[in-house]
Amino acid sequence: MKAQNLLILMSDEHNAAMMGAAGHGIVQTPNLDALASRGTRFNAAYTNCPICVPSRASFATGRYIHETGYWDNAIAYDGRVPGWGHKLQAAGIGVESIGKLHYRNAEDPTGFDVQHIPLHIKDGVGMVQGSIRGQFPDFTPPPGGGAPGIAQEAGAGETAYIQYDRKIAERASAWLQDAGQLTGANPWVLFVSFVSPHYPLVVPAEYFDLYPIQDMPDAKLDPEDGFVPHPWSARLSKGTAGLSRDEKRRALAAYFGLCTFVDDQIGRVLAALDGAGLGADTRVLYTSDHGESAGSRGMWGKSVLYEEACRVPLILAGADVPAGKVSATPVSLVDAYPAIMDAAGLDAGDADLPGRSLFEIAAADDKTDRPVFSEYHAMRSPSGAYMLRQGGFKYISYVGYEAELFDLANDPEETRNLTADPAYASVRADLDARLRAMLDTDATDARAKADQKALVERHGGPDAVMARAAGAKNFTEVPPEILAEL
Repeated sequence: MKAQNLLILMSDEHNAAMMGAAGHGIVQTPNLDALASRGTRFNAAYTNCPICVPSRASFATGRYIHETGYWDNAIAYDGRVPGWGHKLQAAGIGVESIGKLHYRNAEDPTGFDVQHIPLHIKDGVGMVQGSIRGQFPDFTPPPGGGAPGIAQEAGAGETAYIQYDRKIAERASAWLQDAGQLTGANPWVLFVSFVSPHYPLVVPAEYFDLYPIQDMPDAKLDPEDGFVPHPWSARLSKGTAGLSRDEKRRALAAYFGLCTFVDDQIGRVLAALDGAGLGADTRVLYTSDHGESAGSRGMWGKSVLYEEACRVPLILAGADVPAGKVSATPVSLVDAYPAIMDAAGLDAGDADLPGRSLFEIAAADDKTDRPVFSEYHAMRSPSGAYMLRQGGFKYISYVGYEAELFDLANDPEETRNLTADPAYASVRADLDARLRAMLDTDATDARAKADQKALVERHGGPDAVMARAAGAKNFTEVPPEILAEL
């Protein structure tokens, strides 16, 4: 591939199904739809961990969480494991970021020449309380779960996140305008990362009003309708408890509005790219760090390995990318690293990287039996969870709990767990063997918990950690120095 500019666009917590190009009948995302029409959309793309900080570490390094040890939202990317940014820098290719990174801090060498208005974990520490996962037998955590408050606060309004995303689009547009005025410049990579549609579920009225509450669909597999959640995820299934039907629909309307809002910001950046005369010389990659449960199974937020939280939107467009194609080959965020190398005309160089270039996959015939992997070791989870998607099946293994098996080809909504069905015993055994050939699930769970226990002890133990976390937001706030610019 000829080296060209690469514009990477990332949102936060975008449910892959909630996009017009994905066939959603309500959500309006005209800019992403247009991007998909001139490129390739991957309809089986997955995060490697359904929570922000570990997912972004996998995206940066091209490696799985169990390889790097970036387990949760308090163990953030710090440059310790080399990533694609370091490769670009070593090759003399300009690489900058604008917006949310959710790394440890702006001082660590994480592979960017410049970080513009970055958002990182709070104080370089993050949510240490999420590292408490049963390692302290004498400590009883306070009640809670299911990302409390997410759905309850939904509605129209302004937030710091909304203001921040507008500023990100403004700064990216100016950056592109400046880049377009340079002649004979070497190819560059620009990573533009938005926060929306991440909660709080508050969006300006012009977007909220696009989605009348009475027209919103009811969430699937609602525990109030008799659905019984899997025991591993039961503690997460409290996000909609006690809410009326209209309150649940209001939350969904706000989330849909946030999807349209971030689509508008992406549209601003893509228009600036074309306005700067760079459209023909720039490839574009859009994705999200993870999905959003959006009320399914009584949950709001992420942290589970079901399709709503684990699958992500992924679109590739530009030179050497088939236009108007929908690829059924399963992919994941670790496939971005070799794709970024391809776009820059470089060799990834690391033969042990698990990913394969998205450009190669887009250009090839679909390989629906390609395996993809995700895992979770973070907030509110009693043990490690591991997902292997291969062919039409998805297998989720939980340490200490019964596994789940879904036939996505015939049950894309994951309504029927087949793990105990004798007719699928060979499928389960095969996927379990493939998973255990990748890693020792029990040993990995023990290693994650040991690392997290040591972290909690460095911060004074679980009581001290929980005392400091009392009353804090359950999301990373925009820091004061950035708020001052908004």
